[in-house]
Amino acid sequence: MINPGSFRLMIKGWHEKYLEILKEFHYDRIKEIQAANVLDWLLEKKSQPYSIRKKISGKAVFVIGAGPSLDSAISHIKKFKNITKIVADGSAQALLEHDIVPDIIVTDLDGDIDSLRKASELGSIMVVHAHGDNIPRLPYSTLFQNCIGTTEDKQVGMVKNFGGFTDGDRCVFLAEHFGAKKIILIGMDFGTKIGRYSKQVVSDRSTKIRKLEKAKSLLEWLASNTNAKLYTTTYPIKGFENMRISDLRRIIS
Repeated sequence: MINPGSFRLMIKGWHEKYLEILKEFHYDRIKEIQAANVLDWLLEKKSQPYSIRKKISGKAVFVIGAGPSLDSAISHIKKFKNITKIVADGSAQALLEHDIVPDIIVTDLDGDIDSLRKASELGSIMVVHAHGDNIPRLPYSTLFQNCIGTTEDKQVGMVKNFGGFTDGDRCVFLAEHFGAKKIILIGMDFGTKIGRYSKQVVSDRSTKIRKLEKAKSLLEWLASNTNAKLYTTTYPIKGFENMRISDLRRIIS
């Protein structure tokens, strides 16, 4: 069952936010829909999104981004072996390098594919996003053992819409959608510095910064539409309680 916050979000609000994104970033909606259909065809009936629910519903979860603060956060993350870790694309590589296997990886496939494939082999659930610019990369989804698809547009078959724009904020939308009790952001930095585990090649820095700004605004909007308790260990976000990463144990208890 979708929690009340998610129901209101998807029915009354997300589509308008999505149309704003299309206009602001000059995306072609036809290509967005095409990408979702391609991904659905590739995935066939490989998995069901509800296998994610038991990892999230009613629990405290970490949402781990690939921001510059991630390096210093790794040692804290390692202390919590039984907390569900939902990670954004490039941060999967960082965690694997420190022998941490993500529970769920949200990716549009522009990170390190070898790391994503390894994580899948180790049991990570892969949440692959389809958008108009990544159609040539979508076949990588067939490399993953447990994989579902997402879109920002209309759902089709195995491709669902949980909300969100970038890999990072999509992690948060996913956690909220499946009823996380507490969502704690780690390595989610919305400043002007791009982390070394973020997108492998940043061809347009200004657009990357604009995307981060948009992601932050979407999280602030989400915060006003949920009953989940929201925390951030780095960049201040309206509606999220600021906390020190050294206080993680107190927050999740």
